[in-house]
Amino acid sequence: MTPAIRFKLSLMMFLEFFIWGAWFVTLGTYLLKGLNTTATQVGAAFLTQSIGAIVAPFVIGLIADRFFSAQKILGVLHLLGAGLLWLASQATDFSAFYPYILSYMIVYMPTLALVNSISFRQMQNPQKEFATIRVLGTLGWIIAGLTIGWLNWEQGGNLVLTFRMAAGASLLLGLFSFTLPPTPPVKKEGKSSIGDLLGLGAIGLLKNRSYLIFFIASVAICVPLSFYYGFTNPFLNEVGMKSAAGVQSLGQVSEVLFMLLIPVFFVRLGVKKMLAIGMLAWVVRYLFFAYGDGNSAYWMLIAGIVMHGICYDFFFVTGQIYTDNLAGEQSKSAAQGFITLATYGVGMLLGSLLSGQIVDAHKTTGDLHDWQTIWLIPAGIAAAVLAVFLLLFKDQNAPAKTEELAFAETKARIEV
Repeated sequence: MTPAIRFKLSLMMFLEFFIWGAWFVTLGTYLLKGLNTTATQVGAAFLTQSIGAIVAPFVIGLIADRFFSAQKILGVLHLLGAGLLWLASQATDFSAFYPYILSYMIVYMPTLALVNSISFRQMQNPQKEFATIRVLGTLGWIIAGLTIGWLNWEQGGNLVLTFRMAAGASLLLGLFSFTLPPTPPVKKEGKSSIGDLLGLGAIGLLKNRSYLIFFIASVAICVPLSFYYGFTNPFLNEVGMKSAAGVQSLGQVSEVLFMLLIPVFFVRLGVKKMLAIGMLAWVVRYLFFAYGDGNSAYWMLIAGIVMHGICYDFFFVTGQIYTDNLAGEQSKSAAQGFITLATYGVGMLLGSLLSGQIVDAHKTTGDLHDWQTIWLIPAGIAAAVLAVFLLLFKDQNAPAKTEELAFAETKARIEV
């Protein structure tokens, strides 16, 4: 890979996740404060991510994999996305806002797979080359959060500008995409079925009792996960944290650090302990949020944010490695698609519907909420999932070889 191509791919990754982080983290606060919505409506807005995740395989499987070059589709989707984000920023109420953000997530979610596809096609050794490029995406998300905090858009009531900033970045990436290395579709024999596009070719994995328990736990743990994505930023702002979006970027810093340690922990602890630690981290995080505040217990809020690396990497990345190890050579991609559809599709959808109603049910006076009770609910859900998992899951698989693990970890991370 030439330095010029490496630079282009790195910039592509940076912009891809800068765009998402620019508006997604503060979406709940914007809706509650800017458009005066209910928490149930906030949950409905975050549900659009799940809808996009369900639609994405069709876009990739039916269009990108067969008819048009990936970089051209990426460009078109981001140009459309720029317009939709700008229109969303003009909406004055939720009924006008929702169609734009729904359309945007249907357009955006397929681009997550497209940037990976474009990157892989330029690499001779993805195991060694991809991580240094993908990390620019996490950096983009971090920079977006720090920018929002630095410009004081949360406290200043100017979060509408996050959508315009994201629209500008989307326009830039849309135009830049047409300069990326050509990535034409790979010719395939036969036709892809709907089952292939959704990863249902890997459904046979559920015959393995332990994998079935893991699969159910993956869907269930995404219910409390939805509370974090949808309501952490409104919560932090309500308890008085300054530059909350910027502080939340510590979660992505933690994610990068723990990502580097995953291979070491995996070899030493095994699948069951890794997954259990990940679920336990969700319980602890929500307990920190429940009993933390903007004064003497401020450290609990920071600790809960920093635990994101353990929460995400130990469960989701480990789970994707576990899935990769169990799947046959012909169904590895299908298996990753299957688990992603189940978690970000079904699990997050259920969580988005439930979390908004719970937050609304615990509204106290004015715009304030009983956050302690709210956070104890996802903590309880995560604890119940953990208990069932520990009781029923059996790790009967041979340990992965170190060199195979390194590749599986990288691949698992990018499949998300």
